[in-house]
Amino acid sequence: MRTHLCGAVNTENLDQEVVFCGWVHRRRDHGGVIFIDLRDHLGLVQIVFDPDRAEIFALAEQVRNEYVLQVTGRVRNRPEGTVNPDMPTGEVEVLATGLELLNRAETPPFQLDDDDVSEENRMRFRYIDMRRTDMQQRLRMRSSIVSELRGYLDSQQFVEVDTPMLTRATPEGARDYLVPSRTHEGEFFALPQSPQLFKQLLMMGGMDRYYQVARCFRDEDLRADRQPEFSQLDIEMSFVNEADVMGITENMIRALFRNQLDVELPDPFPRMSHAEAMRRFGSDKPDLRIDLELVDLSDLMQSVDFKVFSQPANSADGRVAALRVPGGNALTRKEIDNYTDFVGRYGAKGLAYIKCNDLAAGKAGVQSPIIKFLDDPEKEDIPVTGEILKRTGAEDGDLIFFGADSTDVVNAALGALRLQVAADLNLVSDSWQPLWVVDFPMFEYDGKEKRWQAMHHPFTAPTVSDPQELKSSPGDCLSRAYDMVLNGSEVGGGSIRIHNSDLQQAALSVLGIDEAEATEKFGFLLNALRYGAPPHGGIAFGLDRLVMLMTGSPSIRDVMAFPKTQSASCLLTSAPGSVSERQMRELGLRFRRAPGNPDPS
Repeated sequence: MRTHLCGAVNTENLDQEVVFCGWVHRRRDHGGVIFIDLRDHLGLVQIVFDPDRAEIFALAEQVRNEYVLQVTGRVRNRPEGTVNPDMPTGEVEVLATGLELLNRAETPPFQLDDDDVSEENRMRFRYIDMRRTDMQQRLRMRSSIVSELRGYLDSQQFVEVDTPMLTRATPEGARDYLVPSRTHEGEFFALPQSPQLFKQLLMMGGMDRYYQVARCFRDEDLRADRQPEFSQLDIEMSFVNEADVMGITENMIRALFRNQLDVELPDPFPRMSHAEAMRRFGSDKPDLRIDLELVDLSDLMQSVDFKVFSQPANSADGRVAALRVPGGNALTRKEIDNYTDFVGRYGAKGLAYIKCNDLAAGKAGVQSPIIKFLDDPEKEDIPVTGEILKRTGAEDGDLIFFGADSTDVVNAALGALRLQVAADLNLVSDSWQPLWVVDFPMFEYDGKEKRWQAMHHPFTAPTVSDPQELKSSPGDCLSRAYDMVLNGSEVGGGSIRIHNSDLQQAALSVLGIDEAEATEKFGFLLNALRYGAPPHGGIAFGLDRLVMLMTGSPSIRDVMAFPKTQSASCLLTSAPGSVSERQMRELGLRFRRAPGNPDPS
């Protein structure tokens, strides 16, 4: 139906007869001559309709935005003074010799060049939103990224294997999406949270190197970078250690950025232990574009006569830390109060601070309501405050924020404050900063549930090989896990897996899963481990998040064709929706009426 794409004609096509198909981007009537910018996925071309061709001119008068047209015409230079250097087709225009109206369009709910459209409208009319240039570019770049990743893994002798979408429910950290079985009444499939167990079984089956662009499903609370269904690049290898997995995938990401963005990432990526990341940045996914760090003050505060600081400093699970903000002296009282409210979301009870006005002036050069509690108010010297200034590297014009509470609260509050302050004060460098975070704890203790939980998942190998050692001191055990972090986002996470059935059973028992429950939920995996499982490990990359970062998008919803809302609903199709009573009967299900609610039928 067409000879050329709208965005593909230029001066090399002068005097050629061309045929375009596309949408009317805009229509202009200039003194009896009609101009239509016709759009397809590649770009725009200007079509000129001359009144000398009365029949097609009359038809052109009828068209409106988003009408679908087929246009025949001849390419010519634009008149002098009308060239548009911002358009690839801006030197030429097409004099129409034929016009066919392929389809009419109602007035769209928003204009494609309107930047002030609510996300609700964009998602409800996604088929229109996807016509936008930026959406087209993001989705096409996503396709190119996936193709690049596949090509790299194919070149490294990986085999792409599909794993089941209907499987059994297994505890992996989030709630499962359940699917009732019609043929096995009262029983359920689960949609996979990840292909974790199947990719391990592939290694036990001798596949050696596997990958898959896998759909995953998790029924969890959503944020800007979470969706109930998402894609991940899943990778697993046999007979490898941590360095093997990290080396191959690091090379893959380095090649991806080089070929897609013309960006050279460092070689090798820096490594940092989980403990160091939490101590310096309050986060296990630190953004290294921000040159701000948390500074420990617990030892300094143990003997001060200020319980707000001394109590957590002397507590086994407490921490006192400081965050220096360059130029933070310019913050107003209202801005500081807003930051106080901000850290309150993370459990902090307040936000103490010191303003550095003129450090050469000693006590007179610093301003804070807490200095009198740190140093003797009757004396001019400030030994404690002076040591704080020294440790933080404070300079005139800086401001120092403090966190004092349990270690978890201080890390969460100051870690989040570090990111927020840096964004507000333009302290984030324009760069790409990858990082491997390693040496994660094997388990973390849930104080509410009074039990251990896996930091990653129950199949991550510990650094110890003795099952009894694992069970006797789970809190001291590190895992063989590794996360790839990019600009403060975790883009990939993986580990070496447990390949010994006794060690796997020990890990499950630490999590409170006894032998009977383990057999019920993971019996197929435990059996497979008894038949010669090779040492193996892998990693999974959040594909949506990676594309979001590489395209500079604010949310993963902007790099997905048909995303869900933060309440896990689809505005386009009105899913989830009700089903008929007949369908419910076929599945052996019925609605249960809640007390006080009317019968849903």
